[in-house]
Amino acid sequence: MNLTINKSLYIFVTALSVTLFGCKKQLDINTDPNYPLVNQGSPRLVFPAATMSSVGRIGGDLNIIGGIWSQFFTQSWSSSQYRTIDAYNLQSTDYNGAYSELFSGALNNYQYVLDSAKAQSDWNFYLMGTVMKAYTVQVLADLYDKIPYSQSLQGQANLNPTFDDGYSIYTDLIAKIDDALGKDFTAATVTDPGSSDFVFGGNMTKWKQFANTLKLKIYLRMVNAKPAEAQAGIQKLYTSGAKFLDADAAVTHFTETPDKQNPFYAYNIQRLNTTTNLRASKTFVSWLQANSDPRILYYYGKTNPIVINQGDYLGTDPTYGKATVLIQSATDPVELISVAESYFLQAEARLRYYAGDVTQGLYEQGVEAAFTETGNDGSSFIAPGGAYEYPAAGSMDNKLEAIIVQKWASLAYGAHSLEAFFEKNRTGYPKTSAVYSNVAGYIPGQFVYSPNGVTGGAFPKRLVYPNVERSRNKNTPAEVPITTAVWWAK
Repeated sequence: MNLTINKSLYIFVTALSVTLFGCKKQLDINTDPNYPLVNQGSPRLVFPAATMSSVGRIGGDLNIIGGIWSQFFTQSWSSSQYRTIDAYNLQSTDYNGAYSELFSGALNNYQYVLDSAKAQSDWNFYLMGTVMKAYTVQVLADLYDKIPYSQSLQGQANLNPTFDDGYSIYTDLIAKIDDALGKDFTAATVTDPGSSDFVFGGNMTKWKQFANTLKLKIYLRMVNAKPAEAQAGIQKLYTSGAKFLDADAAVTHFTETPDKQNPFYAYNIQRLNTTTNLRASKTFVSWLQANSDPRILYYYGKTNPIVINQGDYLGTDPTYGKATVLIQSATDPVELISVAESYFLQAEARLRYYAGDVTQGLYEQGVEAAFTETGNDGSSFIAPGGAYEYPAAGSMDNKLEAIIVQKWASLAYGAHSLEAFFEKNRTGYPKTSAVYSNVAGYIPGQFVYSPNGVTGGAFPKRLVYPNVERSRNKNTPAEVPITTAVWWAK
């Protein structure tokens, strides 16, 4: 693989990508002497390329799946670009590119960073590589349930890696994060990542907080399937004095220049040369309107957007042709874990395992942080009598619903809408409506099944393995419907 990354470029599909994913053989033909091979590089050069592989796909085309399946926006009535997503009709021929890039571009290069940093005892890059690899692996495991993991990234040594189950992957990710956090960051061999770190600019305190927050998210994802392990892991985080993110873990330096744009914008607008494919969904808009939430202006530019009922791209409603377009910008950030999400994760953990001792304060910090990210003030919404007042006198389910619904709303910002999709499957929130959103009695913000859905009323829970994997790895598991829940789902 040729290393052609310029550290000043925030490109979302890097030149480090190859057409085969990381568990396959690597290509080494047509080597350009002007660009060194990746194994002649260094963690400082390879890490930013790996980061942008993750950011480009998770914050790009996969974010479109997350946003539609989280009902933040829906397919335009006048086009067909994303109809298969809104109809839950994805096939093995879809998303080959994202799968390949995350393996061959991101994970392959994180592994190089880890191997090289370990050999040099450069524990800053070792921690950064560990966290970003774990983050990327978790997204893949949550999308596919089982993925090549323990035997992957071996090149020609193993062209048919076996697939590991999600829980085994989670357990190993936690162990690897713990190992990285335990290194000697004062060693003379440790270097300052500086500008090669697109997330925190070399601030290792923030990377340690990111590592702990990612562990907290992993443990909370386990609460349904492995409740004892989840509780023990979370309580250990707190008894060890773990600090969590108090700032966004995000890539923010996107520009208007092509190849330096926010990947969601680049995929949906720049690549297609149109701004109108994604329109306001009644699901999200009705919730914002019901609560007089000013963030509606940030997303749609008006307080009374014209909406399309989620998935109704073949509908006959005469207003659909004028439905409001989702506002996007080439300079939007891609958040890996936002500060709002960090607070909501902590709020849930304290609710579950510490009798809710500081849950209300963390919940309120999360709401305010989510408002701040869109240029708004949320203080009146969490005040007594406010639309988002914490239900202190309510049941645990009431409190959990409040936390997760506010997390859902916050994930419409920052291009990681997949997380809202995962959390819906884990917790059941926001709730699913008993009626479609054009029927009297619809409760604003509740999810509705697409009238063009092909899954018999069942919502998607996963992706099917892409053909790029199935056609090349004899160990690929038998295909299951996208409505089959992954191991941690409620």
